[in-house]
Amino acid sequence: MPGPQQFLIDKTGTPIGRLLIVCDPEGRLRAIDWEDHEFRMMRLLGRHYPEGFRLCPAKNPAGLTVALDAYMAGDTSAIERLPVETAGTPFQRTVWNALRSIAAGETITYAQLAQRTGKPAAVRAAGAANGANPVSIVIPCHRVIGSNSALVGYGGGLERKRWLLHHEAACSRLN
Repeated sequence: MPGPQQFLIDKTGTPIGRLLIVCDPEGRLRAIDWEDHEFRMMRLLGRHYPEGFRLCPAKNPAGLTVALDAYMAGDTSAIERLPVETAGTPFQRTVWNALRSIAAGETITYAQLAQRTGKPAAVRAAGAANGANPVSIVIPCHRVIGSNSALVGYGGGLERKRWLLHHEAACSRLN
């Protein structure tokens, strides 16, 4: 049985709260969450890595913190190609890959997300996978909205989702 995973963790301030950034020693993102949801992130990491994990503080591991800071400062393209390595089921990873294809400043519905996975009837499953996303912002789960265009279902809170969508829309108009 493999031993505990070693991950690096950094924190950065944003206009909408402190962000926790977790990556592996190779610089691939494993989790991103808000500091006020640290318990949820730890529980999720425990679920994804049942052999255990250790978090070691690091400053700007692999340039990830600087990239997220640049995103928050208006360069929404700064996170587009950041390396991500997630656990999760094959369907969840398919949903998470589909999320990365949504351009900054755009939104899609849960039904459209299910269609992008090739399983148009799996709307609820796509929504559940969206909600289980361990790498928020970089895997942009906040870009998925209800079929009536309502802001629904963001683990960081709807105010943060609203801010992220407004931020991306404003930055997209400038670029």
